[in-house]
Amino acid sequence: MVWGRSLRRNTTDRNKYKQQKWLLCFCSLFRHSLSSAENAVIFRCLHRRFIPIVFVVLALLLLFAFLSPTIFDQLQHRPLSTSLHTKSRAVSLRRDLWSTSSSEFYYGCSNPSKGFLAADAKTHPDRYLLISTSGGLNQQRTGITDAVVAAYILNATLIVPMLDRKSYWKDVSDFGDIFDVDWFISFLSNDVKILKALPTVGGKVVTPVHTRVPRKSSPKYYKDRILPLLNKKHAVQLTKFDYRLSNKLDADLQKLRCRVNYHALRFTDPIVELGRKMVDRMRLRSKHFIALHLRFEPDMLAFSGCDYGGGEKERNELGAIRRRWKTLNKRNPDKQRRQGKCPLTPEEVGLLLRALGFNSDVHIYVASGEIYGGEETLAPLRALFPNFQSKDTLASHEELAPFASYSARMAALDFIVCDESDVFVTNNNGNMARILAGRRRYYGHKPTIRPNAKKLYRLFLNRNNMTWEEFASGVRTHQVGFMGEPNEVNLGKGSFHENPSSCICESSLVKATGDSGLQDYSRDYNTGEVKDYQIFEDEQDSRAEDSLFEKGLHEESNEDPGLAVTSDQPELEDLLSNLTD
Repeated sequence: MVWGRSLRRNTTDRNKYKQQKWLLCFCSLFRHSLSSAENAVIFRCLHRRFIPIVFVVLALLLLFAFLSPTIFDQLQHRPLSTSLHTKSRAVSLRRDLWSTSSSEFYYGCSNPSKGFLAADAKTHPDRYLLISTSGGLNQQRTGITDAVVAAYILNATLIVPMLDRKSYWKDVSDFGDIFDVDWFISFLSNDVKILKALPTVGGKVVTPVHTRVPRKSSPKYYKDRILPLLNKKHAVQLTKFDYRLSNKLDADLQKLRCRVNYHALRFTDPIVELGRKMVDRMRLRSKHFIALHLRFEPDMLAFSGCDYGGGEKERNELGAIRRRWKTLNKRNPDKQRRQGKCPLTPEEVGLLLRALGFNSDVHIYVASGEIYGGEETLAPLRALFPNFQSKDTLASHEELAPFASYSARMAALDFIVCDESDVFVTNNNGNMARILAGRRRYYGHKPTIRPNAKKLYRLFLNRNNMTWEEFASGVRTHQVGFMGEPNEVNLGKGSFHENPSSCICESSLVKATGDSGLQDYSRDYNTGEVKDYQIFEDEQDSRAEDSLFEKGLHEESNEDPGLAVTSDQPELEDLLSNLTD
């Protein structure tokens, strides 16, 4: 016992001696003069005690910097512009990048109510409605959708719509070249009677009267102005038919819109076959992929009146394009950007996606037409996302040859890949973006990223004066409400095609039962907008036209009365309608 106590006391004494010796080493540092012997003591102390600690601390700092590059950059306060692409690493987020929250509790529901009259019970035998669509593929899609609803309102038989062949896109495709016409007719047979052509009466084909209605006309307008014309002439053809029906309709008419857009309009087998192959080829490359609809054509940029960083050369080139239209007012580039009316550049889209958390190894499909500046403009986006694909890289020249001469069919291929993507993103809010946003909401709220350009422009403007983490944090803050989440847009707000709220139902049983609330309508292609951000308002090309309608200049005629009220520069009108496609 005594020996044990003595041992513990000796051990304690030795520990105290070591602590005192360590303290003496540090205290001696503060002495003004030291002997050589004392210096030797200090050196041994530092060598044995302090230097290993320094090495450990340095090793930890280096490890920390390697594992946390964005934080390390922030500590260094380097400006974003010094090494932009090397620093724009994806940030760590708690949310899943490839899904939207609570989406399992929402589903598409477009079945008619019990009070919705079937076609056999309400179609008048001597009323035939024809429509001529306007614009590119997706703008024409809105016209076709609304044509079915207009025919229902007028108790008329609809003739298969005629597609626009003369405007900006110069595509000579017929309805049956893009859409499965037989499926279209049969699927909607309970809603509206549809024929492929006007019937003959007494051996003669009925001659329709041509007219036009203002944008976003109400059902009452159709009944007051078009129905009397139908009763008298029996056949009426509505021209330039795009966005000619109000966003605000009763629930059954809205659901009819959804049945047309999301079920009755399916592409032809050749388009679907190649579109599926392209999707499968993207899936072979990666489990998930992003689809980007990139609108950056010279005509579009010229019309926007924005600056895109190309200096005097850009201003001269886009200015020359703008001068083609004498009635086009000069625009203030800074004001356009402040109002969110400038499409993001390819580089800005890439930085947006990186800031939202997508890494450089993500595969991205880019749907685009002619890009102003070509490969030089695309280079920053390719640097941020090297796994860059398009129609030309996914499909062979031989596979694309049957479609290459037809812009609408090529757009249909892009539509399929974008719709099937895990995340869809656009640099503007045009027709295709709005149509796909609504469709993706209807089929499960798959992530759909629309840039909040009004807020983002300040971040892009000041990005040289902030760290990457500050920039990324700002992007994530401003994009809340622009990611395709359920209930992101208030009911009744924005374009119905972007926010088909009447066709979205909520149920706590969906996740457990998988009940979609639909009939056996497959999403399969073979069986089957908006806050404040818009590049071009839908009404821009029709304000003058509509004001003349209101003044009583709408006339009954075998000639298109719209010709008397349209612009004397039809190419401008086409561009105004089509650049958002």
